[in-house]
Amino acid sequence: MTTGNHAHDEGRHHAGHGHGAHDHGAHDHSHPGGLRGVLHELFLPHSHDAADSIDDAMEAHSAGIRALKISLVILLATTVLQAVVVAFSGSVALLADTVHNLSDALTAVPLWIAFVLGRRASSRRYTYGLGRAEDLAGLFIVFVVALSAVVAAWQAIDRILHPQPLDNLGWVIAAGVIGFAGNEAVAMYRIRVGKRIGSAALVTDGVHARTDGFTSLAVVLGGIGVLFGFPLADPLVGLIIAAAIFVLLIGTVRSVGRRLLDGVEPELVDRAEHAVEQVDGVERIGRVRLRWVGHRLQGDAIVIAAPGTDASLLATAAESSIRSHLRNVDDFTVTVRSTMDVGGRE
Repeated sequence: MTTGNHAHDEGRHHAGHGHGAHDHGAHDHSHPGGLRGVLHELFLPHSHDAADSIDDAMEAHSAGIRALKISLVILLATTVLQAVVVAFSGSVALLADTVHNLSDALTAVPLWIAFVLGRRASSRRYTYGLGRAEDLAGLFIVFVVALSAVVAAWQAIDRILHPQPLDNLGWVIAAGVIGFAGNEAVAMYRIRVGKRIGSAALVTDGVHARTDGFTSLAVVLGGIGVLFGFPLADPLVGLIIAAAIFVLLIGTVRSVGRRLLDGVEPELVDRAEHAVEQVDGVERIGRVRLRWVGHRLQGDAIVIAAPGTDASLLATAAESSIRSHLRNVDDFTVTVRSTMDVGGRE
């Protein structure tokens, strides 16, 4: 029986595809409920950026690297402004927070390296390319977020057990506002671009920036509380923010871990099956598989052809339908079998 097995160049499928109303992009639409749901919507709000998603591999790589460059500049500028505030206030605590923000800004570097590696062509050793480096970078960012939450919780508990007076409250509040504004701007940009290109690691880095922003906001709220005569406001707000980061981290770990285990959103599989089913000559679908490699999709399908159907034409039409319904697809192979071939095996 004829088998359709087609390799496509990265740039081939960027030409105009028709996308139905059901095309909602490369992110999961199932959200947790309760407290986790509230925190999920606060830190990672749902959006329909897929309507403007990028389906060309090189353009997606470039968009990801551009997002990292711009966000790195913004965070470094935020750090410089905080350093100026430190110089005026002489606050050791603010100096520590500024150094912390600088280290957080530099988490963009491993992800930047991963995007660069992902653009390399496959080789005889790495036959699937180096797209997985992006997921490994996401795992590193998860570790940094967890470490930040631990440090924030430890500092808050230490301040409760060993209260220390806050000096230069006006400068402390100003530094918190600067930190929140810079991190939130970066978070919005990274999350939006990450969703557009299907990069779980870039979205995770955006969530990381957002958690850092809310940590800076906690400094503001704590300073205001101290101004109103409640000295424990600062460490208590810090504890609440640390707890929120831990709760949010559960979903982030699942998202990155799922990518490393070749997990994919079920809705993408449903969309792929729908794309194949509507092709003339397809009697039924034997199997559809998808997986993420970085922010690009790969997959294959086995379809059972109706009697008298040309297998080669059917495979080409099925692949074309897949590419018109799923963005972010680099490689997709369709294998066509006849009903007699399947019946013989059974």
